[in-house]
Amino acid sequence: MKKLFLCFFLILTCYMSAQQYMPPGTYTSTNKKAIKHLEEGKKLYETHKDVDAEKNFLKAIDEDKTFIEPHIAIAYLYMEQGKKKEAVSHFQQVININPRFFPKCFYDIALAQLLSGLYDDAKKNLQQFISIERVSPVLKEQAQAYLKSAEFASVAIKNPKPFKPVNLGAGVNTADYEYFPSITADGLTLVFTRNYRAKGGAAQEDLFVSKKNNGVWQPSIPLTEINSNGNEGAPSISADGNYMFFASCMNMYGDYGDPSRKGFGSCDIFFTQKSNGKWTNPINVGPPINTANWETQPSFSSDGKTLYFIRGIVSREGVKNQDIYVSQVDESGRFSTPVKLGPNVNTPGREESVYIHSDNQTLYFSSDGHPETMGGLDIYMSKKQADGSWGPAINLGYPINTYNDENSLLVDPSGRLAYFASDREGGYGGLDLYQFEMPTDVRPSSIMYVKGTIIDANTKKPLQSNVDIFDLDTQQPITRAFSDANGNFLVVLPAQKNYLMNVNQEGYLFYSDNFSLKNIAIDYDKPFLVNIALQPIDTGISIELKNVFFDVDKFDLKPESKTELDKLVNFLTKNKTIKIEISGHTDSDGNKKANQLLSQNRAKAVYDYVIKASIVANRLSYKGYGDSKPKVPNTTAENKAMNRRTEIKIIGK
Repeated sequence: MKKLFLCFFLILTCYMSAQQYMPPGTYTSTNKKAIKHLEEGKKLYETHKDVDAEKNFLKAIDEDKTFIEPHIAIAYLYMEQGKKKEAVSHFQQVININPRFFPKCFYDIALAQLLSGLYDDAKKNLQQFISIERVSPVLKEQAQAYLKSAEFASVAIKNPKPFKPVNLGAGVNTADYEYFPSITADGLTLVFTRNYRAKGGAAQEDLFVSKKNNGVWQPSIPLTEINSNGNEGAPSISADGNYMFFASCMNMYGDYGDPSRKGFGSCDIFFTQKSNGKWTNPINVGPPINTANWETQPSFSSDGKTLYFIRGIVSREGVKNQDIYVSQVDESGRFSTPVKLGPNVNTPGREESVYIHSDNQTLYFSSDGHPETMGGLDIYMSKKQADGSWGPAINLGYPINTYNDENSLLVDPSGRLAYFASDREGGYGGLDLYQFEMPTDVRPSSIMYVKGTIIDANTKKPLQSNVDIFDLDTQQPITRAFSDANGNFLVVLPAQKNYLMNVNQEGYLFYSDNFSLKNIAIDYDKPFLVNIALQPIDTGISIELKNVFFDVDKFDLKPESKTELDKLVNFLTKNKTIKIEISGHTDSDGNKKANQLLSQNRAKAVYDYVIKASIVANRLSYKGYGDSKPKVPNTTAENKAMNRRTEIKIIGK
């Protein structure tokens, strides 16, 4: 829904001006005192003296309670001031006095009722307005759209969603304004925006962080490495808490509050990451994300590939045409030219507060332009379709949405808990952050988070390495993670899938493995754990190629082997002097000669793939060992599966 009464003051001015040129006696009152108060109120309104204008309009009504014009004037004035319920009263007076005098009153009162939660009353007045013959076709079309909204809201309010918001407590909330939360995948670190008046001065937005300990959010502290005397807010922190996008905007002096922090527009998106436990100096992500316009409220996907954000056009009247844009990150780490999301998400109205859930399939955002609305800004959900487009916007329903503006929604990785900002009664003052259990029908897809540690196999010291994860079945890359100084990494992955994991580190043999999140009970307090020990490159060292696959009793490489074999080729390309032996192994079932031949052919299949990828033959050899070198005794089905394998061994450096 558009900002309904942005132009009411213009309507008021035009209406009152038209009366000025009409001959005496054309007002709906002949009471001279009433007319005088009306005209004086108009002059005061034009000079922005709204309080005195209101007094004169009320005096005109006191002099003649059937005087329609001051009722209309004060109704529009109240709408401009956000006093919607008071406006409804005066629009109703106009209708009661003479419903034919100003037919647009049926339209105006309905809009005021929509924004006051009086949905059934709004429906009746919109239906009445639509039935009038001589009204603007444009207004009639808009009234039909608002009627759909009123009908949706009327049903929604009679079928409320379960909603029990809980204040996050004094560790997070203060008498100031807290909003735009962001949370790590483990649910233990919350970063948010606080708007306060530093030492009684102008409003100041800064970033704060709170840690959860034994279920309680601890006292928040400012992110001093990031905050400046400019405005910082709308953080989007990564799943592992090691990097973050945020918005930085000009302060009252027209700068970004830090001489080293340059901007392209009134608000820009910046990036920072942790180094030795501290946030680095923020970097403007630059074009094509940031422009001379207004870029803010970033949301970075958990797979590290996609940035969603809000872009608005800066004009003399302020920021307008706020829409959600998306940009992809290429292999070199550069952002693509941002693209505006389609009409299922963006509208001619205002979109803001975008959030991409950790499942990378569910988008939450606020909008005032969709037909199914409770009024003002509502929170919506859209699901990514098979073709990559976004599906229809789904209103989260009442009372998550009301006739007030709702935004700043965050849904934790589990999909069970949602966080939002509200100024409801019982808080600490201003906007507070609350949490509530998400209704099941608007939850995202199930995900799990995977925690791991990477160490040197010999020294046991932690290693900082890249971790690439692929969908094992489709061979498509899913995400890339980076282990920190302690060797730890954390990624969020969709549940019920099979995955391939590959780790590369200079000076080490690459590591590969696969794991399944299928048929695993999802427990967000118990992440899937992975411990990785990388082998330093040395003669005689061998590793298993765990993601090379063959059908039973066959030696044709299965398509799922491609990613693993490409990693092997890449390893040999980077380490140009290394020579390897490729070996095949079987279990003890069946004929020994047949097993040896099968293992030989499987080793050769890998050899042929690598040769075809332009690795010179004198660096490679292959051999089949049959069942002669078992890893474990061939006593169980599980052990036999472990013995059926392909390995590489370094035989020269």
